[in-house]
Amino acid sequence: MSHPSGPSSSPSTAASLPDDVRAFAEDLDVGATFAYAIPMTTRFRGITVREGMLLEGPAGWGEFCPFADYDAETSAWWLLTALESAVLGWPAPLRDRVPVNATVPAVDPQRAHAIVKASGCSTAKVKVADHPDSLAEDLARLEAVRDALGPTGAVRVDANGVWDIDTAVAHIAAMDGAAGGLEYVEQPCRTIDELAAVRRRVTVRIAADESIRSAEDPLRVAVAGAADVAVIKCTPLGGVRRALAVAEAAGLPCVVSSALETSVGLAAQLALAGALPDLDFACGLGTLSLLRGDIVAPQSSLVPDRGHLPVPLAPPTPDPELLRRHALTDPRRRAWWTDRLRRTLAILISRRDGG
Repeated sequence: MSHPSGPSSSPSTAASLPDDVRAFAEDLDVGATFAYAIPMTTRFRGITVREGMLLEGPAGWGEFCPFADYDAETSAWWLLTALESAVLGWPAPLRDRVPVNATVPAVDPQRAHAIVKASGCSTAKVKVADHPDSLAEDLARLEAVRDALGPTGAVRVDANGVWDIDTAVAHIAAMDGAAGGLEYVEQPCRTIDELAAVRRRVTVRIAADESIRSAEDPLRVAVAGAADVAVIKCTPLGGVRRALAVAEAAGLPCVVSSALETSVGLAAQLALAGALPDLDFACGLGTLSLLRGDIVAPQSSLVPDRGHLPVPLAPPTPDPELLRRHALTDPRRRAWWTDRLRRTLAILISRRDGG
């Protein structure tokens, strides 16, 4: 499955770069950055190894990890997030911890049950619609998740926009029954108009994710009539500050969700969740369980504790030994990432309206 893109408008035409971010970008030694490769516990969003880059600045560390099929224009938003973390830091939080959901990939019912039981979370997000004939598997997975959570837990599903309207309506009804009630369905269809049509025909809440993030201008996309919940990810939106503006513009209750980062990038997502004026739902930030390692020492790794994660004031510092363990050693892949970072930096630096 292809990955949902970031905003299609380029940062070169968006709000101007702060002078200190521009200066840091211009002076950044691309060869001194760190590239990582961490195997995943299961195939998720079409990948089995998570790759990315880390860079260090005056405010701490930032993570640059756009998926491989993103072009340089889209990747520039991800780089802006890394630069914000490394150079500017984040707005002051309004809370010191956030509730998170367990994340259940497209696995068999026994594995799904075990994932939820081990998570300590009272909410579970379940991947569905992994292939065209997945409904029976999805229903069995949802039944297992409900059994693991008990009657008071919340179950949500994510279809990644693959259904048409009629399929969405039929499958949501079936899944609502199998799950003993759904909290919401995330991105059942691709477009805003399709979401609105589905929402008129179902009683389960609809959440918009890709429809916001991949819009020409996420600050102006009209989702209020098409969704009940906005799923916001700061990593592909250009940082915590811009994601807060997107959340305000959406005018809906928000859920912050990860982009499969290590603890360095995940810290920025938690900073966003900590700075939102209201946080009515558990966030999709307990995703380190999908990776077979982290680049931050265990005592600082952002693994949920009894269904919650702390809101950090700064990015965690990578552990030198873990940096060595998870270093991207394939010279071709390392060269690919270095070239990608260099091209993406050029997009930002080439802007003429800095300040």
